[in-house]
Amino acid sequence: MAAPPAGYSINVNDPQLISLVNKLQDVFATVGVQNPIDLPQIVVVGSQSSGKSSVLENIVGRDFLPRGSGIVTRRPLVLQLINRPAPAKLQTNGVDEKELANNNDAQANIDEWGEFLHIPGQKFFDFGKIRDEIVKETEAKAGRNVGISPAPINLRIYSPNVLTLTLVDLPGLTKVPVGDQPRDIERQIKDMVLKQIQKPNAIILAVTAANVDLANSDGLKLAREVDPEGQRTIGVLTKIDLMDTGTDVVDILAGRIIPLRLGYVPVVNRGQRDIENKKRIDLALKNEKEFFENHPSYRNKASYCGTPYLARKLNLILMMHIKQTLPDIKTRISNSLIKYQQELEQLGAGDLLGNSANIVLNIITEFSNEYRTVLDGQSQELSSVELSGGARISFVFHELYSNGIKAIDPFEQVKDIDIRTILYNSSGSSPALFVGTTAFELIVKQQIKRLEDPSLKCVSLVFDELVRILTQLLTKPLFRRYPQLKEKFHAVVIAFFRRTLDPTNKLVKDLVAMEATYINTGHPDFLNGHRAMAIVNDRHNSNKPTQVDPKTGKPLPPSVPPRAASPSLPTDGATDSNSGFFGSFFASKNKKKMAAMEPPPATLKASGTLSEREGQEVEVIKLLINSYFNITRRTMIDMVPKAIMLTLVQFTKEEMQRHLLEQMYRTTELDELLKESEYTVRRRKECQQMVESLQRATEIVSQVQ
Repeated sequence: MAAPPAGYSINVNDPQLISLVNKLQDVFATVGVQNPIDLPQIVVVGSQSSGKSSVLENIVGRDFLPRGSGIVTRRPLVLQLINRPAPAKLQTNGVDEKELANNNDAQANIDEWGEFLHIPGQKFFDFGKIRDEIVKETEAKAGRNVGISPAPINLRIYSPNVLTLTLVDLPGLTKVPVGDQPRDIERQIKDMVLKQIQKPNAIILAVTAANVDLANSDGLKLAREVDPEGQRTIGVLTKIDLMDTGTDVVDILAGRIIPLRLGYVPVVNRGQRDIENKKRIDLALKNEKEFFENHPSYRNKASYCGTPYLARKLNLILMMHIKQTLPDIKTRISNSLIKYQQELEQLGAGDLLGNSANIVLNIITEFSNEYRTVLDGQSQELSSVELSGGARISFVFHELYSNGIKAIDPFEQVKDIDIRTILYNSSGSSPALFVGTTAFELIVKQQIKRLEDPSLKCVSLVFDELVRILTQLLTKPLFRRYPQLKEKFHAVVIAFFRRTLDPTNKLVKDLVAMEATYINTGHPDFLNGHRAMAIVNDRHNSNKPTQVDPKTGKPLPPSVPPRAASPSLPTDGATDSNSGFFGSFFASKNKKKMAAMEPPPATLKASGTLSEREGQEVEVIKLLINSYFNITRRTMIDMVPKAIMLTLVQFTKEEMQRHLLEQMYRTTELDELLKESEYTVRRRKECQQMVESLQRATEIVSQVQ
């Protein structure tokens, strides 16, 4: 049908609405990608033996569908029927007359013909040739065996004897594979049918044989899966004339069995013998009319039965459905056009606008700026769902690293007995009168060195976050367009990160070494020795019962601490193993061995429990270690992130662009880097086709007021 003239508009009540949708179907059928618009259409479903083909041929009034055993319809057939009144004066051209002369169809005439979308401009007046072309095109896509294909065949039939209508014929549902059919043929056909009928704008024409139980109808069963309320399903009951005597479908038509909002229509098709004898469809329709007018169950409602009524009903349903969905179709076309235009803009025009050096320079500049903005939290694509960019680095500093450092216990590896041994070793050959600083410094340095591993781990975590940012930036459409440029960017930037990793690790190690080299006991927050001893004495005295003078009842003054008095040898021959300075290092209580003065063993370890004096000394050391270690922890939590920011994060942020220019801005490699990916070339072509189709669709729907 020719397009309406300029300035012509289609009213929403105009029957040409169906022709408008036909044009939209033709527009999107030429696009090799998924149709983005769900167009209103009538989808025919039913089992292989339900009589689908006969119903369609009765509606058209001509034989044109392939016949045979097994699966005959192996591709969706989009059948567009267009009512074209016969002209008052017969006008033909030489091509049409030649076509009419060279055919074997006795019913061929100048007023009825078919056209295939894949053969534009060629008219088929011989409907037998239409059948042959359907078979040929089916085998071209689905092969000569019994395989199926979802690619549709678009056939348009012009005739004064049809109502304007659009139908989609699908393969008949089957249960058991026969012959060379694939083992999963049932699933393949079911998936194809569901893909068509699950679209909200599809009207489902469920064809069912009336001489079988309606509850076993394959077509209705599948329709109920996507339309459980029966709101967009119309039932067609075939083989009414083959029902047992005394039975009818009156209860089904009245909606008392399985109700459908659009109702049921009974029809009578040609039998197999009629088809083999090539009985004309116009005679079959006449017999159908006589059957319903003479049958006692249907004669009162004969005007609501038969193929002509079904065609009128489908025409009205489709026109009203298009009228209801047209505003949504316009919106979808408009939104899809904007979407594909934006994608096409991102994919680029396909040719290099300007020389390759300028393109690479612009990409490097854009990448460097985006890298900085992501680190600074100023990106325009900030997520409201998860942390990203610089915020993740902050999380590493203030949550992971801070909590990791705080979780280190300075006494996890150094027990009280170890501290006691170190105290004795640090006093040298002369017993110490006071708690010395040597033992304290030795132990605290050991614990400070334990901060190195988590600090280096923090560097590694920040490095991983920078790599994560790089990966996110390289997912931009621009880098998908140039895969070799993307690989080059990734390799150069990763190498740049690794180059900055060594000085960062060295600085962090130096920070730990600085803390371990010089123990600043003059720090204002440090708990000095006098305060530590005072705290320990207070604890010790608070645990002792207060001695009271039995005469006066007043508390007695505390006795002199044992540490203040010089240790003396026992004079009464006592054998207390813990008496004397090294008492705890001898487990033997044998007097003879003691008198023999045997040499000390090769390994001399302390045994027994700590004496009261040793316990106090260990407590003092632990207080001092804990105080200084807390100071060091706070320093590291503050300084390590600063060191990482200076030598890793800030350095890469400031030097990224310069480094990329040095490594990538080489004229010999630029053209190679800017080779587009196959995906980009293919996707650009798809988007260009879709934009053109959507623009034509916009022009078509703009005719409706």
